[in-house]
Amino acid sequence: MTRPEIPAPFRTFILKVANRCNIDCDYCFVFHSKDQAARRLPARMDLDVARTAARRIAEHAAAHELRAVDVVLHGGEPLLAGLPHLAALLGAVRDGVPSRTAVHFELQTNGTLLAPAWLDLFEQYGVTVGVSLDGPPAANDRHRLTHGGRSSSAATVRGIELLRARPHLFAGILAVVDLANDPVEVHDHLAAFEPPVIDFGLPHATHDDPPHRTDPKVPEYGLWMSRVYDTWLDRPRWRHSIRMLEDIMALGSGVHGSVETVGLAPPTSVVIESDGSIEGVDTLRSVEEGASHLGLDVFRHPFDEALSHPRMLHRAYGPAALADQCRSCPLVAVCGGGYLPHRFSSGAGYRNPSVYCADLEHLIRHVQHSLRRHGWAPGAVPPHGDPALERTK
Repeated sequence: MTRPEIPAPFRTFILKVANRCNIDCDYCFVFHSKDQAARRLPARMDLDVARTAARRIAEHAAAHELRAVDVVLHGGEPLLAGLPHLAALLGAVRDGVPSRTAVHFELQTNGTLLAPAWLDLFEQYGVTVGVSLDGPPAANDRHRLTHGGRSSSAATVRGIELLRARPHLFAGILAVVDLANDPVEVHDHLAAFEPPVIDFGLPHATHDDPPHRTDPKVPEYGLWMSRVYDTWLDRPRWRHSIRMLEDIMALGSGVHGSVETVGLAPPTSVVIESDGSIEGVDTLRSVEEGASHLGLDVFRHPFDEALSHPRMLHRAYGPAALADQCRSCPLVAVCGGGYLPHRFSSGAGYRNPSVYCADLEHLIRHVQHSLRRHGWAPGAVPPHGDPALERTK
């Protein structure tokens, strides 16, 4: 395997500011997966960890001449850190990175604890907020219940409505696909909140623990997302983007995508846990115990050591890290072999096609067929006025 001479630097730094949550989503890769490390980590990130992480971010930005970085506050539920503590943490990060590098803050939340005071803080630091919601109450509450087994939907919607009053703070909605939910109903419910982005994610699964299907011979997740795509194009009154679909469209034209779940671009994100430990992609906790652990921390190690860490290599090598079946596939530049955790098996590691291989193939071909009907072929620059691309402007 040939190593790249210069690994792509990290540009997104995910701070696990809280390692507890006030709801109990049954698909959560943090608290309901094979790796339960989060339960043993500090409940919230100490300010000394935040200050040290900020110094490491500044060091990395200077070494790689980065003009801007993204800092994502994550959990658990990051608002459980408390407003005063999170304000101090934001200040520590902002103060620790010199002004020559712009810091763009984002926070991902379940939305149930949002209040005007939180939004005032986010105004102060320019924090944009993404909210997790899987659809209307019946759809959302299949998996996203409180610890007492009650619905979390109404509280989340209250939080979203607060954000809608300050749309410049609203980053979008994250939803997990569930075959039991109607894709059109889910899409239209989420779109009615007027988010700038709807980000659909496939449930985390591996070859050892495959995703739920009613018929293993049918690409049910691909069909589900294809109906979302058709609905998205058929609703001109809404102007939101759908990240997975936009990436498929862009990658088919030779343009880099924006997320790790598709495409062959090297990943540029890294995770800093509440105790200061550095991880690769934290969703690997769904794979096996310790899969995301690097043995590094911000107190002793620069981020450049994570770039070249052996456990990061399967993220950075593009086609060379993929299964033979993937490397010979004509769609590999678009699907990228699928998301890393979804390729795993205990026998072959990550050198497998994604457990969603047939679904991704169906969705990609569906999108490409749609684009051809609008007058352009994947691989070519889309013509001006293409209605599919007009939806993304």
